Amino acid sequence: MTTLLITLPLGPLDTATQFEYILSTDGNSVTTHACGQLNLLPTLPDKQAAVIVLVPAQALSWHLVHLPKGSLLRNWMTDRGASRLRAILEGLLEEQLLDDPSELHLAIQPQPHADQPLWVAACDRAWLKAGLQALALAGYEAHRIIPESTPETSAHTLYVMGDEDQALLMGGSSVLSADLIHLGRSVLVCPLSASSMAWLNSQSDPADVPELVAEPAVATLAEHLFNRPVTLQHRSVRLLQAAQTQWDMAQFDLQNTRRDRRFAYLMQGATSVLRAPRWRPARWAMVFLVLCHVIGLNAFAWREQNALQTKRLAVQNVLTDTFPKIPVVVDAPVQMAREVAALQRLSGAVTESDLEIILASFSAVAPAGIALSAIDYVAPELRIKCSAPSAPQQSAMIFALHQQRLAAQFDGAQWVIQPVVKP
Repeated sequence: MTTLLITLPLGPLDTATQFEYILSTDGNSVTTHACGQLNLLPTLPDKQAAVIVLVPAQALSWHLVHLPKGSLLRNWMTDRGASRLRAILEGLLEEQLLDDPSELHLAIQPQPHADQPLWVAACDRAWLKAGLQALALAGYEAHRIIPESTPETSAHTLYVMGDEDQALLMGGSSVLSADLIHLGRSVLVCPLSASSMAWLNSQSDPADVPELVAEPAVATLAEHLFNRPVTLQHRSVRLLQAAQTQWDMAQFDLQNTRRDRRFAYLMQGATSVLRAPRWRPARWAMVFLVLCHVIGLNAFAWREQNALQTKRLAVQNVLTDTFPKIPVVVDAPVQMAREVAALQRLSGAVTESDLEIILASFSAVAPAGIALSAIDYVAPELRIKCSAPSAPQQSAMIFALHQQRLAAQFDGAQWVIQPVVKP
């Protein structure tokens, strides 16, 4: 995915402010690295491109805190949970911060654990919001906000960056001096000069530094001052590697903005899928699959409908062949049952709708002790007045009669029973 990494300038913003940016077409390799005014930044090639805002290391301070138990709840990302956690962090950092905590933007490390100490990054809130607003007005809405360096990336490495006139030294506090850990700042940036080297030599042995990385413009100076070979790394590569971390400083008061960015990103992705040329084969494949499903479902429904119609015609043919006198077939099963019952009555055979059969079925399921007071039979319905059985007995009798193809109900004074005609 195309990525545009924009570094926020440290000074105040105006129309002449230069923004350092890196354009990567795949998010892993550098395509373009340059500086330009806000109105001259590159136009994103597609709407799905990600804009990442980088906060320079000089603008950040890092603090290690131990949260009280119960402070880091699962819903800390919600507005209420974020406000609560923000208040806790302000109380813990009040003695460590030089500025008023309410004037700083705070961000905690990704995937924090409640039972472990965590890193908190702090920077000037007004400066950060001004930079984000200027980028948004220019059409560069930030998808993520990342730090240039973190305690993890600089824990065992010294970075020499800048140019020979303004060379800077950046490293973790554990590398520069063990005493700095107690100050709560784990990433230190200072000018690289003879005086800073003297201070560094007084704090630790430079030869003990595991790795010394320098940008090409200051590689010779770093080798001379440290008296050891350095590893060359272009600034653009280092900044692009910073974007590979899971950090996102859009937290607390910037949290709603992050949710809006994610929603906009999803909408942009959906729009890209629907309109982008590279998704055209996928769209045609989806249309083909939908058409195949529609045609298949219609073919299946047509086959089932024909099978059902064939069965209906077969039943009607059985009725008309057996009883030719029936002129019109409306409901073949019901008409067949009526004709068969009529033949049984004419022949004197007992049918399931006769009084004897229904009464015998009732007697077989009725509990002992029920006294009958009246019997009223109008074919095919039988009404029996008797003493009221208990509710469980009524349910058992209704179920048992239903098993014998008899519909029964008790209205409080009498039973009403009649055969069930099934198609």
